[in-house]
Amino acid sequence: MDKLLIRNHIRTLRFHHDEMTQQQLAEHVHVTRQTIVAIEKGKYSPSLELAFRIARAFDVPLQEVFFLEEDQ
Repeated sequence: MDKLLIRNHIRTLRFHHDEMTQQQLAEHVHVTRQTIVAIEKGKYSPSLELAFRIARAFDVPLQEVFFLEEDQ
């Protein structure tokens, strides 16, 4: 069975939101910059609550930020 990976468009969304920095996003969603870095790189999957807070920060639905990809 293939593993499902959680991927994201955070870097692109940050760019399209006045080139928001990782630090600015982190402060907005109440986490550290290192957490945002890890999520962007796919090294860490956020909690559902944090995922929704990130989506809300960009004013987009959750599925526009995060998506599943099969690891083959």
